[in-house]
Amino acid sequence: MKPIIIIGAGLAGYTVAREFRKLDKTTPLIMITADSGGFYSKPMLSNAFAHGKQAEQMITHSATQMAEQLNATIQTNTHVNGIDAAAKTVTTDNGVFEYEKLVLAVGAQPIHLGLKGEAADQVLSVNHVDDYAKFRAHISSPKNANPVRVTILGAGLIGCEFADDLAGAGHSVTLVDPSSRPLAALAAPTLSANLQTALSARGVTFHLNTVAETVTHGANELRVTLADGNTVEADVVLSAVGLRPDLRLAHVAQLKTGRGIVIDTSGLTSAADIYALGDCAEYTSLADGSTHTLPYIAPIMTAGRAIARVLTGENTVIDLKPSPVLIKTPSYPLALIPPAPHIVATGKWLDETTATGRNICRFYDADGLLAGFGVSPHDNAIRQELLAGLGQAVSTKADTATS
Repeated sequence: MKPIIIIGAGLAGYTVAREFRKLDKTTPLIMITADSGGFYSKPMLSNAFAHGKQAEQMITHSATQMAEQLNATIQTNTHVNGIDAAAKTVTTDNGVFEYEKLVLAVGAQPIHLGLKGEAADQVLSVNHVDDYAKFRAHISSPKNANPVRVTILGAGLIGCEFADDLAGAGHSVTLVDPSSRPLAALAAPTLSANLQTALSARGVTFHLNTVAETVTHGANELRVTLADGNTVEADVVLSAVGLRPDLRLAHVAQLKTGRGIVIDTSGLTSAADIYALGDCAEYTSLADGSTHTLPYIAPIMTAGRAIARVLTGENTVIDLKPSPVLIKTPSYPLALIPPAPHIVATGKWLDETTATGRNICRFYDADGLLAGFGVSPHDNAIRQELLAGLGQAVSTKADTATS
């Protein structure tokens, strides 16, 4: 019996494996990963400093433990060099493996900024627990003073989470972003402003409406020169400008790609018996057939369950329901469902502050229907209430609208 092969041992890969084993206890299962294969929660990397977490403490189960739990073979520290979709083989530096069905859960890679300067190669990014270990080692380096000066390039979700976490751990943080406000692509202007105020109160410094251009060595520090002419001195520079789906294996296998690996509503790629999910995938909407990358936890879990059923022969669709993105910024915790980018220009935000001080911002599209929201502070009850209102007509006075 040919095995099911899963390439990638992050949350996406392990979710498919776990869900598949609930349904099928005996079919051979092979996981192939370029790293050590330990299981950890990647979203927790951006708030581990304030909790005093070392990299090794983030790993809750080793590859050996996961292999035992899943009755699987896990090929660790193994690189995939080729996929032959016709022959249904995977070529690695540890040999060639045949498969019955193949799942790509290869994630995404950090976007590189093309910075100039002799110290540009000193800029770090954190996309894996090994990256976090390296980053933490830099923070803890004896050559760095305490508090450590950390400049973060990017004030989006990950940048803001790291900023709050590092500031909470006592470090000096500077955020640089080309937008006029943090979380500009996700949050309502009012919520962005409140988050900036909260982070500033933590001691975070902002350089907005500008970007980093050059990173050079100073006497005992890195010097980040910005496009607006300012210079920021830092002990550590972290790039948090976003991720790009990893398409390298998809191109080798000649799969259809857009921004990500294009999959249908059941997770199938353009090649028979090859599936994809997670940060590398471009999901097809059940509603209108449009495709979207969805770099969040809820889509991974939903897709993992659906694909596991498909692998057992059960026709299943990935039913992606709206799910709030929870921003881990304790200074100003947010739950968001951002409006689709193509409707932002024609809709409007309506703001509400409750008697208890809760900030609720609702986005209504050109037809007056609720198409997004943000709330802080949040709990499950208010998140469910707002979710239930999606697609419903405007119910808040229009004179509270913001641009």
